[in-house]
Amino acid sequence: MDTRVAVMSIIVENINSIETLNNTLHEYRNYIIGRMGLPYHQKNINIISIALDAPQDVISALSGRVGNLDGVSVTIAFSK
Repeated sequence: MDTRVAVMSIIVENINSIETLNNTLHEYRNYIIGRMGLPYHQKNINIISIALDAPQDVISALSGRVGNLDGVSVTIAFSK
């Protein structure tokens, strides 16, 4: 199956969603190239970047699950 490289940007505004987010990302660990998380204390948010190499439907499924969490926003940028 063809894969695509993508970067998923996640903003977490509800800290109660972090455990569920981490569990969800763990389920997709085989597709994750790398992950960087930054707490931004002045705004009381967390910023997370995930680099992925996965089939497009897997990336879309992960994005949908993450975006449905309370207080979590997600966007994706795909390679060509």
